[in-house]
Amino acid sequence: MADGYDPGFLVTTLPLPAPRQAVRTLTYPRFAVLLDPERRLAAATAVNIDGRTMRDLPREGDWHLDSRVPEGEQTGPEVYAGNDLDRGHLVRRRDPGWGEPDAARAAMSATFVYPNAAPQAAGFNQSKELWLGLEDHVLAYAESTDQRLSVFTGPVLSDDDPVYRGIRIPLRFWKIAAWSGDAGLACAGFVLDQSALIDVSEGRLAAPPLGAFHTFQVPVSAIADMTGVDLGALVDADVLRGRALRGEAWPELTEAGDILL
Repeated sequence: MADGYDPGFLVTTLPLPAPRQAVRTLTYPRFAVLLDPERRLAAATAVNIDGRTMRDLPREGDWHLDSRVPEGEQTGPEVYAGNDLDRGHLVRRRDPGWGEPDAARAAMSATFVYPNAAPQAAGFNQSKELWLGLEDHVLAYAESTDQRLSVFTGPVLSDDDPVYRGIRIPLRFWKIAAWSGDAGLACAGFVLDQSALIDVSEGRLAAPPLGAFHTFQVPVSAIADMTGVDLGALVDADVLRGRALRGEAWPELTEAGDILL
């Protein structure tokens, strides 16, 4: 089952994001990865989530390369060995895990593919205050409201990202959650920054103490600008669009209650 991301899942058709660089479009059950073969990382991912039929199934799956892609175009296990880097799921394990149990289980297992991973500092990936905490909040919103969501995630692939074991480690990640609101399509965008947790000086990876991280809710237009990814109708559906047009500062998030949905 590799049906991929469904652009017609919400009230408004939402095509896959369109990165400016050439990418490989890889489809999996209920999600897709747009792989940048030069960076060997995803430029963007897209997943459909049905909060009404979410399943809480045991964690199953082993990380593996995608056999459809040359190994030299993927960031494999050698980058994550013997250090404090996590294989951070871009499409979360639970996100496509809805519907009939067998289909949910297969979709969850499919997320353990290296094109769906990005190097993340362990404290960043595992902290409830950071990436994981934001993802839990989005998923809880879908489940508590029986809401359908389409979620788009990726690293900010910058030319000045630090090099480690032949890979440039992304320092920032973005996420956009979209849903069908009372007035039509609505969405919210976020940027999470792990710059203070990554140090590759002297040719090795060092993990400074967890502290100076930042999580922002940002205009979707700002995500499009910083990534070069065409996000289509999401820009106009942004709950922060008014603030963006007024040039207001990005709200920094310190707890889930700060998030505007």
